[in-house]
Amino acid sequence: MKSLHDVPAPAKLNLFLHVLGRRPDGMHLLQSAFVLIDWCDTLHFELRLQGELSREDLTSALPAEDLVLAAARALQSASGTPLGAHIAVEKRVPTQAGMGGGSSDAATCLLALNRLWNLNYPVGKLAQIGVKLGADVPFFLGGHNAWVEGIGERLTPVDLPSARFAVAKPPQGLETARIFQDAHLKRSSEAAIISGFAANPYAFGENDLQPVAQRLCPGVTQALQWLASQGFAGRMTGSGSAVFALMKPAQGLQAAPAGWQVRECGSLEAHPLVGWAPSDDSVGG
Repeated sequence: MKSLHDVPAPAKLNLFLHVLGRRPDGMHLLQSAFVLIDWCDTLHFELRLQGELSREDLTSALPAEDLVLAAARALQSASGTPLGAHIAVEKRVPTQAGMGGGSSDAATCLLALNRLWNLNYPVGKLAQIGVKLGADVPFFLGGHNAWVEGIGERLTPVDLPSARFAVAKPPQGLETARIFQDAHLKRSSEAAIISGFAANPYAFGENDLQPVAQRLCPGVTQALQWLASQGFAGRMTGSGSAVFALMKPAQGLQAAPAGWQVRECGSLEAHPLVGWAPSDDSVGG
């Protein structure tokens, strides 16, 4: 039976995150920059001929209805394929961390099943399916570090210098909706330009969500203080609760406090699955 094993789903960091305002429908207007890192989940796919879809959790248990199965069902429905798959997930990227782990898993699932089922959908068509699963899914499908605008749907690929990061996730997680619903969230940052960011990408801007997150989740402050105690200038990624800091070549990282997930991570020039789906240019649209 046809299979695909050891298929990676890398995490991302928000190098900065500014909230510019809010649309009439309540969605927030953002600016950010996403960088892919080498902290990855790993997925394994086995073809099923009768159309059944199933998931096996090889490490930590996932919710019964997670984004992996949601992505598989969405692609199966959109394509009308009679085929199915059994998907085994090695979950390594922390959840409720602001690192995009669930969205990355969904994107990897779409790319892998597109190949396993011989659909040959281009990236753009997969992104139309993926955006309904989560705002970050098209980023992971696009496969390149990106300047992000709008509600997260406008992506401009950017080249970033190679870097290493200290990433720390305290035991507590944070739900994104709690932060965006908070009355004290700053929603008035001025729009930046991509050239200003590119001049110094690893020291640009700030994370407008961080003050609210620190109030809601003491672990964010503790993680920032832990990084600072080692000489790191940290900030939160996404809606948290993970924090990160740029590492200099000679710097190391102390052992993590009990219950934390801590790792030295390297930036990726591109997603390891770039090329798994045809580009939209290659299919004429």
